[in-house]
Amino acid sequence: MQVNLNAKVALVTGAGRGIGKAIADLFAANQARVVYSDIDFDAAQSAASQVADSLALRLDVSDPNQVQQGIAQALREMGRLDLLVNNAGINTLQHRVNLDQFPQEEWERILAVDLTGLFLVSKAAVAPMLQQGAGRIINIASVAGLVPLRLQSAFVAAKAGVVNLTRAMALEFGPQGVLVNGIAPGSILTEGTKQLFYGEDGKFRERAATLLAHVPLGRPGTPEEVAHAALFLAAPESSYINGHILTVDGGWIAGYMREF
Repeated sequence: MQVNLNAKVALVTGAGRGIGKAIADLFAANQARVVYSDIDFDAAQSAASQVADSLALRLDVSDPNQVQQGIAQALREMGRLDLLVNNAGINTLQHRVNLDQFPQEEWERILAVDLTGLFLVSKAAVAPMLQQGAGRIINIASVAGLVPLRLQSAFVAAKAGVVNLTRAMALEFGPQGVLVNGIAPGSILTEGTKQLFYGEDGKFRERAATLLAHVPLGRPGTPEEVAHAALFLAAPESSYINGHILTVDGGWIAGYMREF
C-alpha cells in the first residue's frame, strides 16, 4: 500500500523494534517525517538512523514528566505533530497465572504502560493537533481487549481499556478534527511471541499449534501487516473513519474454528 503522507510529522511509541518499528518505517517510506520513540534509546537511535529527516526520542510512556518533555522536544525539533501511534506496550512472560495468584505489582506495571501510558502520551500530543484543527491518533490494542484470554488478566484489562478509551477519544476529539482509531492485532510474529510460542526456545512452544488452530489463516501475522493497517488509518483518504477498532488477526475472533 502506498499513500502520500505529505511530510506530516508522526510520533510512534515503542518504535525501536517489532510492530512499532514496522509502522514508523512504513510511515517514513510514505513521505512522513517520523519520531522514533522508545524506552530503549539505543533501539530508537538505531531505527531512526536508517531514515532521513527523523528523530530518535527516549520515552518512558509511564513517566509523566518524560512524556511532557518528549512531546515538547518533538515539537521543537520537528515543528508540528500530525500523527500519533500509541504502540508502546508490555505483557508478562513469567506470570501466566489465574487472577487470585497474579502479583499486584505486575498488574500495576502492565497497566502503567499499556493504559495509563497511552493516556499520558495522548493527553500531551493531542494539544498541538487541536490547535491546528487536524490530526490522527492510532492506538494499538489487541484482540485480547475484544475477546478475553485466560491467565493474562492485567493485559486483557489494559487492552479492553484501550478499546473503549479509543472510542471515548473519538467522541471527544473527532468534532475538532482529530480522528482517533485503534488496531487490535492477533498473534504477531515478534521477538516477544518468539519467546513465548514461535521460537526454538519458546516458553510455550508446544502450544503454538493449538493457538494457531484457532486462526483461520493458520499462521501468525507479521509486524508489516499491522503497519499497513496503521498506514490505512493514517491516510488522507481515511477521513471518515473515527472510533473504529480494526482487527488484524487472521480471522481469530470471527468465530469458532472447531467443528460442532
